[in-house]
Amino acid sequence: MSGRVRIPAWPALVAVLALLLLPMAAVGASAADGQPAVKLSKSQAGTGGSITVTGSGWRARALLMILICGQSVPSSGVTGGTNSCANADGRAVTTDAEGRFSRKLPVAEPPVPCPCVVHVATVTGAKGEADAIFQVAGHAVEPLPAEPAGGRLSVLTDTRLDGAGGLLTWFGAPPSRTLVFTVGNVGTSPVRNPVFQVGTSHGVFAPQWEEQQWRGTIQPGKKARIELPVELAAGAHGGYTVSLKYGGKVMAEQPWGVGRPWGVTLFWVLVCLVVPAALFRVGMAVVDRVRPRKAARRRGLRLPELALRIPGLKPREEARHALPSPPSTLPWFTPDNDPGTAGRLSAPHDDSPTSPTTPTRKGST
Repeated sequence: MSGRVRIPAWPALVAVLALLLLPMAAVGASAADGQPAVKLSKSQAGTGGSITVTGSGWRARALLMILICGQSVPSSGVTGGTNSCANADGRAVTTDAEGRFSRKLPVAEPPVPCPCVVHVATVTGAKGEADAIFQVAGHAVEPLPAEPAGGRLSVLTDTRLDGAGGLLTWFGAPPSRTLVFTVGNVGTSPVRNPVFQVGTSHGVFAPQWEEQQWRGTIQPGKKARIELPVELAAGAHGGYTVSLKYGGKVMAEQPWGVGRPWGVTLFWVLVCLVVPAALFRVGMAVVDRVRPRKAARRRGLRLPELALRIPGLKPREEARHALPSPPSTLPWFTPDNDPGTAGRLSAPHDDSPTSPTTPTRKGST
């Protein structure tokens, strides 16, 4: 009897395939879960030139904005917001189905000194951004402004918009909501009456910022619930984005879909129907008052005469008196005053001369 032990072939094959596929799966998972990345064709270029910006790890079919910003480093982000970027020379790009892109960017000097970065951020949808170090040749370079010592605020929860539209909003009143979020003091000193900047933007337009102060004190290591009012212009509708900025840095963004004010449309439809009808009625009343009546009077004098000639029509009493009655030949002779029949009370009889009852006149022969 042989001492060899046979091992089935298929378990060994499965083990080999697992060893080969596990690294590939890990690489795919890391690529899917990785953060957005940006690479530059050059790390330094002068004004008037151009560089090629490539990226990966972004959302599929996402709209991105590429800018050159000053006073920024990748570790701290764009500290001055888009105000420190060369916005006029920025470029937009849309990622492919795999979240990649490649776009040429003209080199322009930002409005603030370097250190500079190429800043790439999403325009719509979920927020995403990435920075790459870049040096604008010939542009001034200054140290980054020192961060203020003491308290620092950080957003701890997702922002939300509380509130709903009413009947007045349906008729074009300004839509309003309340931006609610929670911040925590991660610094070493209390923050008193912090001033936030709330911006609203429509589509790809830049947000319009408005300063709002929150009354209160946030101690180190503590958190507070902040509520700030947000209001749009009258008749606003469509997709909006509400942004929150503190200390020159955008802390959060919240999308806001505003419905169309259909009451305004209904109002103008009613105006287009009612106003012409009212003007027509007023015009007809004016025409009826100013038109001449002489022809109507002439026709009215002939109506009684026409009614007499038409059988079955009885003219009015005044029309009867107006018309002359036909003259009679003998107005004094009527059956009631006939002299021959006025005194007769007996039955009629023969009055001929041959009648035996008729008396003869005297002197007759």
